[in-house]
Amino acid sequence: MSNIALPTLPAEGSLSQYFREVWAFPMLDADTEQTLALQFRDHGDVDAAHKLVTSYLRLVCKIAMGYRGYGLPVADLISEGNIGLMKAVKKFDPDRGFRLSTYAMWWIKAAITEYVLKSWSLVKLGTVASQKKLFFRLRNLKARLGITDNGDLSPSEVALLSDATDARPEDVIQINRRINGRDLSLNAPVSDTEDSLDYQDTLVDEGPSPETALANIENRQLQRELFQNAMKGLNERERHIFSERKLSAEPATLEELGQSYGLSRERIRQIEAKAMDHVEAFVRKAALEDDAVRAAAFVS
Repeated sequence: MSNIALPTLPAEGSLSQYFREVWAFPMLDADTEQTLALQFRDHGDVDAAHKLVTSYLRLVCKIAMGYRGYGLPVADLISEGNIGLMKAVKKFDPDRGFRLSTYAMWWIKAAITEYVLKSWSLVKLGTVASQKKLFFRLRNLKARLGITDNGDLSPSEVALLSDATDARPEDVIQINRRINGRDLSLNAPVSDTEDSLDYQDTLVDEGPSPETALANIENRQLQRELFQNAMKGLNERERHIFSERKLSAEPATLEELGQSYGLSRERIRQIEAKAMDHVEAFVRKAALEDDAVRAAAFVS
């Protein structure tokens, strides 16, 4: 798949020429798509794969444009989406009875989402579900609550968003600044008045001590490693379904995943349950082994 030639994305400047080239590729009807997919799967026909990929480049563009609000070059978003599209074409099974677009959409979104998260260094903020959800929902939530997107939030706006998302006020402030491309110090005044409070004065420090915080970080690192090892015991389909159902900020429905894999909702539910059982069993076993090690160390 890596040798498939695609239109060149500009390093900078307008994407108009790229869009013209992409929209010049013909859309495929279902029968043609099926034939090409079979040729690629059964015979490794690269020309067939090229036609499949290029017919859905416009889908990548449309999805990528939905991520413009995160301050990243659209060309980079499209490039990552194209990688996801090529993975989808490589893994697509035409015998399952659904269109490539349904299957490819998930791979495109996954590739772009992963790129956004890495680019925004959300690992440094913590990648718990609530923070991911806040990151991807904040702009729409501000619009629904009538909060003008004009820079830093007021303390009342922080409180409102915090209540609406169950996120910590400091997370709301930090993620909002990342989205707005700002890095205002917590020592900055809330308003221009002489006796104004600093932002940090509006936040109640209910957090743990530095020692406890360090222990929490170490525990999270161990938990992350444990979870990653548990996921290695799942096959690719199980990992994807488990991730979409349990780890995504906006979980996919059983019906959506069923359409992607050509399976019933009940079968997707069974795969999800099996994956969950595996992860839970792995974690329980690791916990028991850890307790045994601790006990042995105590006795010795």
